Amino acid sequence: QVHLEESGGGLVQAGGSLRLSCAASGSFFSINAMGWYRQAPGAQRELVTIITRGGSPNYADSVKGRFTISRDNAKNTVYLQMNSLKPEDTAVYYCYAVATRSHWGQGTQVTVSS
Repeated sequence: QVHLEESGGGLVQAGGSLRLSCAASGSFFSINAMGWYRQAPGAQRELVTIITRGGSPNYADSVKGRFTISRDNAKNTVYLQMNSLKPEDTAVYYCYAVATRSHWGQGTQVTVSS
């Protein structure tokens, strides 16, 4: 079983920055892909970014150039640096990790005011 603990959400003004963290704990051999999804009110959950165990990232077009994902395999932790935040980035952000199956965090709220 894998438990994902997210932190770092909050309220920020447009143009500001936030850094999310997600630490995986529990019983597993290794974590493969890790990433972040988000879900805005009334919308479907969407992929924001994902990174392989080897460190190769992919980003949604809407966040390219503004968000950066990184991970520390020794700590089983993934980070999301979010810069130049926009009101449309407002959502609950969910950590995602793949071990033998997919796992989700409980989500952290990010609110960007205009």
